[in-house]
Amino acid sequence: MDEIYVDEILRLDQILSKKLNISRNQVANLIKDANVKINDKTILKSSFTPKFNDKITINLPQISPLKQTQKVDFDVEIIYEDEDILVINKQSNLVVHPAPSVKEATLVEWLKDKNYMLSTINGEFRAGIVHRLDKGTSGAMVVAKNNKAHAALSKQLSDKSMGRIYLACLDLPLKQNLLIDKPIGRNPNNRLKKAVISDGRVAKSAFLNIYSDAGLNLVAAKLFTGRTHQIRVHLASINRHILGDTLYGFKSENDKIPRVMLHAYLLYFTHPTTGKRVEFVANLWSDFLNLIDKDKNKEQIYEQILPDTISGGFRDCDGWMCLNIT
Repeated sequence: MDEIYVDEILRLDQILSKKLNISRNQVANLIKDANVKINDKTILKSSFTPKFNDKITINLPQISPLKQTQKVDFDVEIIYEDEDILVINKQSNLVVHPAPSVKEATLVEWLKDKNYMLSTINGEFRAGIVHRLDKGTSGAMVVAKNNKAHAALSKQLSDKSMGRIYLACLDLPLKQNLLIDKPIGRNPNNRLKKAVISDGRVAKSAFLNIYSDAGLNLVAAKLFTGRTHQIRVHLASINRHILGDTLYGFKSENDKIPRVMLHAYLLYFTHPTTGKRVEFVANLWSDFLNLIDKDKNKEQIYEQILPDTISGGFRDCDGWMCLNIT
């Protein structure tokens, strides 16, 4: 349990965000779940403004033992682990955290089943989860084992010093490497989808050609903002679609691809304890490799063209990975 004494007049969520070095959304969850008191009185409004020298008490929730509501009958590939973080290669069709609509075991339940220490900033259902991937998307994720690491990683996620390079297989080749800077908001005709709309939130993506031949169109993507379905929406805006994406692409009787062929290949950030910049590669899963395997140059693509193109195509721009278009 943490105690803070008010030394400036601000809203409660602003004070806690500043003192705990976490986002205001995370603070809002703590307040909503009755984990914050002022002078021993529980406060449920983020907008509440305390007075000078008021005592704020924060009770960071504890992770309870796993309730076996869903059987955890799978394993997860670990790329790296130390006392503060766990980096995994998430398989496709694995949901990251529980929700009322989720009927199968999730990544969080796997983490609890393996008795990992997890941060509690985001509450029990999202324990350890700093960022997420959609169910069908595979690839690199970092999990926080404690609140200090979680706060440091969340800050990097916010200021974009943490990032990922994604790989995607498309139905049509890109004509050139490009930056797409188009606002994204809710699709007015389908609540399940997002769309490029004039009054949407700012969204910027970079796309880099990796390989295109004999029906294989492999690209890399880098996000400069974190909008829902951003890669898929931006590609759809130029009439390109990720294979297996029936939400933004097209359903076909001959399409046997069971998931969106999108993979978080490279994850980079500053280690929350050592302060060193680290990078982790999540190897492609077999379903993704099988698409490349249809091309006779599979080993050359995966072992030479892919890493060489990514290292040459993206550069560091003021702490951001930028598309190196000349």
